[in-house]
Amino acid sequence: MFRLVIVLLFLPLGLAEAAAPLLLQHPTLSATQIAFAYGGELWTVAREGGVATRLTAGIGVASRPVFSPNGSEIAYTAEYDGNVDVFVIPAAGGTPRRLTYHPAPDDVIGWTRDGKGVLFTSTRSSYSRFGRLFTISEGGGFPQALPLPVAVEGSYSPDSSEIAYVPLDHAFEIWKRYRGGRTSPIWIARLSDSSVTKIPRDNSNDFDPIWVDHRIFFLSDRNGPVSLFSYDTQSKSVTLALKNAGPDFKYASAGPGAILIEQFGAIYLYDLKSGNAPKVDIKVAGDLPAMRPRYVNVASRIQNADISPTGLRAVFEARGEILTVPAEKGDIRNLTNTTGAHERSPAWSPDRLKIAYFSDEPGEYTLYIRGQNGLGDPEKIDLGSPGSFCYFPTWSPDSKKIAYTDKRLNLWYVDLEKKTRVKVFHDRFTGPQQIFRAAWSPDNKWLAYTEQGLSHMRSVFLYSLETGKSVRVTDGMSDSFSPVFDKSGKYLYLLASTDAGPTLDTSMLSYNRPVTGSAYLVVLRKDLPSPLTPDSDDEKEIKQEEKAKEKSEPVATTVEVKVDAERISQRILALPVPPRNYSALIRAKKASCTLLKSRWLHHWKVQVH
Repeated sequence: MFRLVIVLLFLPLGLAEAAAPLLLQHPTLSATQIAFAYGGELWTVAREGGVATRLTAGIGVASRPVFSPNGSEIAYTAEYDGNVDVFVIPAAGGTPRRLTYHPAPDDVIGWTRDGKGVLFTSTRSSYSRFGRLFTISEGGGFPQALPLPVAVEGSYSPDSSEIAYVPLDHAFEIWKRYRGGRTSPIWIARLSDSSVTKIPRDNSNDFDPIWVDHRIFFLSDRNGPVSLFSYDTQSKSVTLALKNAGPDFKYASAGPGAILIEQFGAIYLYDLKSGNAPKVDIKVAGDLPAMRPRYVNVASRIQNADISPTGLRAVFEARGEILTVPAEKGDIRNLTNTTGAHERSPAWSPDRLKIAYFSDEPGEYTLYIRGQNGLGDPEKIDLGSPGSFCYFPTWSPDSKKIAYTDKRLNLWYVDLEKKTRVKVFHDRFTGPQQIFRAAWSPDNKWLAYTEQGLSHMRSVFLYSLETGKSVRVTDGMSDSFSPVFDKSGKYLYLLASTDAGPTLDTSMLSYNRPVTGSAYLVVLRKDLPSPLTPDSDDEKEIKQEEKAKEKSEPVATTVEVKVDAERISQRILALPVPPRNYSALIRAKKASCTLLKSRWLHHWKVQVH
């Protein structure tokens, strides 16, 4: 039994005093200072940058700081008392004052123009989880709702008679250039009668409105990456204020003479007069407990795993490290020990000598090949796809090639001797998980994989490394998946949903629909008989020439896989197992034995004659 109590010495990604922080969030500006959130606390720094000073130290996360108009106080969101509420703290430091006490989360948005109240958003009066804007006196009391039915962000006009607000919360922020029904507009509401003027847009994601004089600045992805735009309330026109060609701007807020912009964890100061936006050089130095080296038990954090060919050891991915664990004797080995990198998806080579995995140590995910004992430097193979997330490294039986998939829905294989990679195919739907782990033929010349059709049904294909072409195995009328070669090279096993037609389509919320599948066998060569013919004991006459042939012919020791594409779909046979919601096929050691694994953890063994 493998020992799963694994303890790692965890070193943080850089030292607090030496490395520049990359997670500065929600910056706010006064005449002399910048405040921001970092590490769950609030920090302040001089407007021109420098070493930041920690402002809060509460038990709970503090976020979304906003300076009062005169810069003397900071309103912010915190969960000090087990709930998310509005707090105010002196900008020079001191004891926070709690302003709200409702069980619903209250998030700080800004201040009223006179500095006497704090503007926040909350679902406290919602019957369906939508947000509304409220104000509360900086001295406490009962909140007052603004006369807007739905709102999540807002910025008052200079005379406080109007407010530029966002009625809909951000939808799917991780989806770039989302253009669905939940894109967020910015509207201008007159508070006296709640009449609305809409800032011109074409279904873009607009947010973080900032009212400065007669202009409303805001962030938008209308021209690509999220950039800074402005709307002139006099000319009614929208112009690009600060073009962005890099990662999206995440947050923006205004202060005296400038706008602060958060981009990729850094802070930039956009000068309203010159239009320049230099980066503010900020250093964070403090007692940060999470930055201290410490031991972490990762037994409950194991993700991907594989087993050695002999079963003497297993290899695990746990908290970004690759470890091998003995079945009985020996110690746990950490093969990577790279606290500043993340390693994933280990796979043990069939020749027992190497372990393959993906690592982002070079900056982009790279395929690493390391000796199973952890000695020496790993071999690094560039995958040539910047920003690509890779999955399922699968060794060929001769340990000379590795197949894998990436987040762009491609299936590849890498020739480890030539250091070259070959694209097998590109899928059209969902993600690389739907391609599943490609299966190698025993002679290393074929790859079995699945491809989704326009109906979202998966079909099984066989790719020839020699010709660079694929052979279709199933007709696409059923959902076929998990192809596995027989070790004899004669058959291909697969699962398919032919007994119950519907597929498990999560987008249609069909988890409660009964989905079953059955196991099938494909006879790859047209000259081979069916392996599932009924048994019948009969005496047969043995001719003299056949006896001589049996004595003279040597026993074949190598496997050569031959695939006859013609009418291959007519050589698919149903295996004698009951329909179940099967999840995968696993090839066993014997050439004629395959295990089926169901989602209810039933295991079946199929014996083929």
